[in-house]
Amino acid sequence: MAGTELAAVSDDEALLLAVLREFVAERHTLERAASATLDSALDRDLGLDSLAVAELLARIEDTFGVSLERGVLATATVPRDVLAAVRRAPRREPRQTRVRHNVPERVHRIPDEIATLTEALCWHARTHPDRVHLRLLGDETEEPVSYGDLRRDAGTVAAGLLARDLRPGDAVAVMLPTGRDYFAGFTGILLAGGVPVPIYPPARPSQLAEHLRRQARILDNARARLLITDPEAALPARLLRGHVESVRHVLTPAELSGHGETRVVRRSAADTALLQYTSGSTGDPKGVVLTHANLLANIRAMGKAAQVCASDVFVSWLPLYHDMGLIGAWLSSLYFGLPLAVMSPVAFLSRPSRWLWAVHTHRGTLSAAPNFAYELCLRKIGDAEVEGLDLSSLRMAFNGAEPVNATTVARFAERFGRYGLRRGALAPVYGLAEACVGLTFPPVGRQPIVDRVAREEFLRTGRATPAADDDPDPLRFVACGRPIPGHEIRVVDAATNELGDRREGRIEFRGPSATAGYFRNPQATRALTRHGWIDTGDLGYLDGGELYVTGRVKDLIIRAGRNLHPDELEHAVGEIPGVRKGCVAVFATPGQAGGTERLVVLAETRQTDAAALAAMRARIIAVTVDLLGTPADDVVLVGPGVVPKTSSGKIRRAASRERYERGELGASHRPVWWQLARFAARAVLPRLRRVGRIGSTVAFAAWCWSLLVAVGLPTLIAMALLPGLAARQTVTRRAARSLARLTGTRITATGADRLAQLPACVVVANHASYLDGIAMAAALPGRYTFVAGEVFATKPLIGFLLRRIGTRFVERAVREQALADTQRLADAARGGERLVLFPEGSLSPVSGLRPFHTGAFVIAASAGLPVVPVAISGTRAMMWPDHGAIIRRGAVHLAVGEPITATDGGWDAAVAVERTARSVIAEHCGEPDLGR
Repeated sequence: MAGTELAAVSDDEALLLAVLREFVAERHTLERAASATLDSALDRDLGLDSLAVAELLARIEDTFGVSLERGVLATATVPRDVLAAVRRAPRREPRQTRVRHNVPERVHRIPDEIATLTEALCWHARTHPDRVHLRLLGDETEEPVSYGDLRRDAGTVAAGLLARDLRPGDAVAVMLPTGRDYFAGFTGILLAGGVPVPIYPPARPSQLAEHLRRQARILDNARARLLITDPEAALPARLLRGHVESVRHVLTPAELSGHGETRVVRRSAADTALLQYTSGSTGDPKGVVLTHANLLANIRAMGKAAQVCASDVFVSWLPLYHDMGLIGAWLSSLYFGLPLAVMSPVAFLSRPSRWLWAVHTHRGTLSAAPNFAYELCLRKIGDAEVEGLDLSSLRMAFNGAEPVNATTVARFAERFGRYGLRRGALAPVYGLAEACVGLTFPPVGRQPIVDRVAREEFLRTGRATPAADDDPDPLRFVACGRPIPGHEIRVVDAATNELGDRREGRIEFRGPSATAGYFRNPQATRALTRHGWIDTGDLGYLDGGELYVTGRVKDLIIRAGRNLHPDELEHAVGEIPGVRKGCVAVFATPGQAGGTERLVVLAETRQTDAAALAAMRARIIAVTVDLLGTPADDVVLVGPGVVPKTSSGKIRRAASRERYERGELGASHRPVWWQLARFAARAVLPRLRRVGRIGSTVAFAAWCWSLLVAVGLPTLIAMALLPGLAARQTVTRRAARSLARLTGTRITATGADRLAQLPACVVVANHASYLDGIAMAAALPGRYTFVAGEVFATKPLIGFLLRRIGTRFVERAVREQALADTQRLADAARGGERLVLFPEGSLSPVSGLRPFHTGAFVIAASAGLPVVPVAISGTRAMMWPDHGAIIRRGAVHLAVGEPITATDGGWDAAVAVERTARSVIAEHCGEPDLGR
C-alpha cells in the first residue's frame, strides 16, 4: 500500500514521506507510521513533541541536503509545511536517499507473526482499510463495513471504555443484537485491553425472570465491570446492577461515543481474549477462559482443515454470543480477511429461506449451522420460496453444535441437491467451547458417512458392531471427521483407559486450542482435566481415526442394563403429528424409595383437546417401546415455550428434570411486569449497601478536604517564611506524610534504595492523578527538583507553593521555548539536581499509560545521567482526574526500577532509554499501555 502511494506522488513528496514514516515508526508503531500523510498533524496525529519535531527536521535537512530557515520549527504544523520549506531552502549538497522504508506493504496473506485478535484487526485495517469485511443484511437492506470502518468504530468504543476506568483484563459483558454496534463493541473491548463476555438478550418474555437470574450469575462470576446493551434492553439490564456488585456502568453504544479514538492497549498471546460462557443446562454457567493463543491456534487449524483461502465468502445467521457464530463464523473470517455476510438469528428463524438466498446472492462458499437449522429448512421452506435458488458456490456447510441427525443430512442433501448443492459440501463436525469451537473436521469435499450399528449390542455393551445389511432397526451415527491439525482425541473408559476402535467411551482431547479452565471455578477446572487431557463430557467411539459422537455423559439413561441415549427418541417423538419438533426432552428421574429410574418424555404441543392429547400420549409410548424396548413411565405434554433450552437452542434436559421433580412444568407464567418488579425488589438490599458505600465515600472526601486545609494552610505559611530551599522541601515532605497518615493512606515504595545511592539522576514516573506529586514527595528519599508545565506557574496558590520548593517550569506549546527549557534543565542536571518529570505531560481521565514526551530522556542522555523509572499505582483509584472533588480510600505503591543509562548523548540513545523506561513503568503501574 505504501509503495503504491509513494509512486503516485512527486519525488520530493515521496522522499519526505519515507523519512517521516521511518521516523514515526521508530518513535511509535508501524500502524501509526503507515497512516502518516502530508496533511497529518505533527503533534496530534503523529505524536511528535517539540524535541521530536526538531530531530525530524534535522534528518530532513540531511536527507535533502538543505538548510531550513529557523522559523520552520515554530510554524510547521503538518509535513506539507515542511515540504514547502524544503523546496525554498538553499541546497548544501546533493540529497541523500538512504531511507529504510519501514512501513507495511500490501500483502494478501496475514503474517504468521500475528499473535492476537487485535493485531489481526489492525493489520487488516492498515493493509487494506477499504476492503469490505462485513455485509450486514437487513430485511431489504445491506450495510457494508470495511476493516477501516471497524477499526475506527472499535477505537471509539475503546476510548469510551477507558474513560470509564477500564483496566487490562477487566471483563465487559456484551448484550447486543447482531449489528454494527455488536462488532464495534466486541473489538472495542479488545482494543481497550478488556475481556469480552458475550451474553444473550431475553428471548421469551415468559422466561424473563429466569433469564435475568442467569445473566446475573454470569456477570457476577465474570466480575464484569461494564455491560454494553441496546436501549431496548437497557431497563432489564440496569436491574442487573442491583444484583451484581462489580458492574459499575450499564451503557448503550451511543453513550460510549464522544471520547475520540484510542490507540491499542497492548496484550500478549497469553492474555485472556474471551470468556465464553457455556450454555450448560443446569446450575451456574461456566466461563471458559480462552486466550488469544487459544483462539488463533483454533482458527488457523480450522482454516487448514477447511482449506480456507482469500476467495472464500462466509454466510452466517448464527448468534454472536455462541462459539460457532462468534469464533467459527466471525472471528475466523476476521483473521483470514474473508467477507462475512451476516444476518440476525431472528431473520433466519422467521424465514429460513433467507439464509439460503444469502448464500445465493453473495456466492457464499462457507456456512455453518446446528442440525435443527437444516431440519427447519426442510420443514418451513416451500418450493415456491426457492425457485431459481443456486447453492453451487457452497463448498462447505458445517453441521455441528448439537447431535447431527443422519436422516436430516440425507434429506437436506436430496432436497437441495436440486438447487446446485453438492452432497460433499455437507460437513458434519464436532467441537466444544473448551476447544474454542472446532475439534474435528471431515476432509474437504467428502460426502457424509453414516455408520449403521447393531442396536441391542451397542445399548448393552457399548460395542459399535456394524449392523447387518438386512437389519431393520439399526442405530445410525454420523462421522464427524478427524482432529484438526495439531490436536489429538481419544476415547477412554471411566478409569481413563484408552479404548480400541468401535468401543463407546468418554471423548477426550488435547491441543493448543484447549482452555486452561473455567474462570473462578477451580472445582470444575479440576474435573475438566485428566492426565493432561480435556474431558469433553461427550460419549463416542473412533473407527480408523474417525470420530462418531453418541451422546452426553450427563444425559445417559441406564435402564435394565441398557445405556439409552435420549437424542434418537427426542427426534422420533418430534416427528409425531401435533408435537413441536425440536421441543422434546427425554430424561430419567429417580424412582420412589430408590427404585429403578423412571423414564420421562416431556413434549410441547399446541393441542388442547383432551382426546387428542390422550392419543398423542399413546403414540409417544408406542414410539418409546419401538426404539428402546421399554415404555416411558410418564409422558408430559405442555404448551409452547415450556421446555427449557440453552442460548444456542439445545434442550436443557437436566433443567427439565429439575422442573419436573419440583412440579413446575404446568405452572402458569407470571406477567412480565410482575417478574421485573420481583427481580427489582430482590436488588433493594444490594442497592442500600451501595448507597451506604457512596455515603461513606462522600464523608471520607469531606474529611480529606478538611485535612488539606488544616495541613495546607500552615504549610503555605512555612513556605513564605522559611528562607532556605532545603528547609522548605523538608516541610513539604512532612506535610505530605502527615496527609497520608491522617487519611489512613498507606504509601509504600519498593526499590527506593536505588535512588539513595545515586548522587544525580533523572526520575520519570507515570501520571494518573493529582496525588502523584504528593505520593512521590512522601515516599522518595533525598531531595528532588520537580518539573512542571509553565501553566502551573501562574496559578495563585499552587504556583506559589511550587516555586517555593524549587520547581522548574517548562513550556510545551511553543517549540523553540521548549528546546531552550530542555537545555536549561540539562544544565541543571549536570549541576547535580535530581530532576523528577512526568513525561506523559498533563493528566487524562482515560486510564492508561499515554505516549511520553522525549524531553526527560534527551536531558538525561545529554547530561550523561541515568534515568530511574518509577511506576505509581493506586492514585487514580483514589482521585480520578475528571472527578477532582472526590477522594476515595486507597493505598499507593511506588515501584522504583533499575537505573537506565544512555549509550551516548544522541537522539537514538535517548529514544532507546525512553522505550526501556516505558516498558518498566507499564509493567508495574497497573494501567493499560495505550501504545506509542
